[in-house]
Amino acid sequence: MTSPAQSGQPTIPVCYRHPGRETYIRCTRCDRPICPECMVVASVGHQCPECVAEGRRSQRPALTHFGGSQIGIQGYVTKILIFLNVAVFVIGAVAFGGSVFGGARGLIYLGGVVGPSFQVVGDPTIYTGIDDGAYYRLFSAMFLHVGIIHLALNMYALWVLGRSLEAALGPIRFGALYLLSGLGGNVACYIFSPNVPSVGASTSIYGLFAAYFLVLKRLGRDATSVIPIIVINIVLTFTIPGISIAGHLGGLVTGAVAGLGLAYAPRQNRTLIQSMALVVTFVALIGITIAVGAMG
Repeated sequence: MTSPAQSGQPTIPVCYRHPGRETYIRCTRCDRPICPECMVVASVGHQCPECVAEGRRSQRPALTHFGGSQIGIQGYVTKILIFLNVAVFVIGAVAFGGSVFGGARGLIYLGGVVGPSFQVVGDPTIYTGIDDGAYYRLFSAMFLHVGIIHLALNMYALWVLGRSLEAALGPIRFGALYLLSGLGGNVACYIFSPNVPSVGASTSIYGLFAAYFLVLKRLGRDATSVIPIIVINIVLTFTIPGISIAGHLGGLVTGAVAGLGLAYAPRQNRTLIQSMALVVTFVALIGITIAVGAMG
């Protein structure tokens, strides 16, 4: 008995992944036979799964106009930040026996921006301030809020601004902008009102306002609608008692500086220049904090 090859008859090709299936379809990249189940429709012809996977690995991911990952359109960082703010608020209220609607003063004293160490009437605890090395307050304060209304207003603004900016900048750049703006606002609180504990995500939110304006301008879109919102918030900052003027303005200025670096970095060496702008701003804020502490 002779095989087709021995008798001179052509051999029918079979799928390289399913040897029992005859096929005349071949991968346009590697030329291996593939059955209809294995073939992947490509822009030209059909490809096997391995060639498709290899092409995806070698293909550069699509970036936003500012060099960030397009995964930012999902708003993951914005959602995480909102979750952290809400979680800290609830945990603080439960841990310190406060009302969820009224907040927990104990957590404010532990994490708010304040210069000198202090005691609270009726509380024997000595709370260490930034002057005595509690630099963590410059970051923890941006995740603390006084009351549910304070939290709700900031989280709404973060939800509106955050998703748009994260989609434009990408998650990493947006996260850096948020934290840097909050840090800048808290450093301003430490410089101009060191004796009053201040908290809130509004230091970061004001920085997002400034950056959002610059991003719209850089994209050539109409940014005039943002100006009245910024002006109204600044007016409210000066007119409503209990609001940290230094914190809001410090966040606004820091967000503008960081936003300039992110939005207007030239395409060539863009990531390097953006990183340098953020790092220089961060180092400057830390340097100012240390200098103010040394003078105090």
